[in-house]
Amino acid sequence: MDGWERAFVLHGRPYSETSLMLDLFTEGHGRVRLLAKGARSRRSNLKGCLQPFTPLLVRWGGRGEVKTLRNAEAVSLGLPLSGMMLYSGLYVNELLSRVLEQEGNYSVLFFDYLQCLQALAAEDSSPEHALRQFELALLGHLGYGLDFLHCAGSGEPVDDRMTYRYREEKGFIASLVVDHYSFTGRELRALAERQFPDAQTLRAAKRFTRMALKPYLGGKPLKSRELFRQFVRKQPEPPVDEA
Repeated sequence: MDGWERAFVLHGRPYSETSLMLDLFTEGHGRVRLLAKGARSRRSNLKGCLQPFTPLLVRWGGRGEVKTLRNAEAVSLGLPLSGMMLYSGLYVNELLSRVLEQEGNYSVLFFDYLQCLQALAAEDSSPEHALRQFELALLGHLGYGLDFLHCAGSGEPVDDRMTYRYREEKGFIASLVVDHYSFTGRELRALAERQFPDAQTLRAAKRFTRMALKPYLGGKPLKSRELFRQFVRKQPEPPVDEA
């Protein structure tokens, strides 16, 4: 399998009448941009496999920022994401497309991504745990190293019952102020362990990852978030039990 690499399609768009421009997340080269010549033509055998959430083996060549796809084969059927889990997967893909530099070394993150997709495919209620765990893994791979277990001011271990205020690039400092930037020691411990035993710690994790990812995303909103909101608004209201 010399020259072949495991990959997933993050995003694809039409390019000319018969080709596709692809953003791929690969095991060995991180995010790469490839031109798939003729992939949209009727006779192309690539049509069915160049889809998000389908595990691939790919080969490419060329120089410059945009390479040329040589071969692609589906390793298996695409991971079965639908409804809320599908929109969550699109969010993860857009996140990677936006924050990863091209052709970086993200081989460990590749398996965090695969684990996230598998968790979403196996989930039938809420994507929150899988998304928060992946966001924290992503921040770690981007070099966003924060100590969740010690007060940045005193160096003392966090106390589950105390409140700590988040200060960008510094960490969490013990504070009596309780606001959007405040977290309990218990919530910080959950962030450090990437385990969220209840709704409180899960909400805290979402609040933190939104704040931490914001500098990487800039001011441009994520399209997948708006699609997700539209999907949620279209869902039928649950039936009301009669008294």
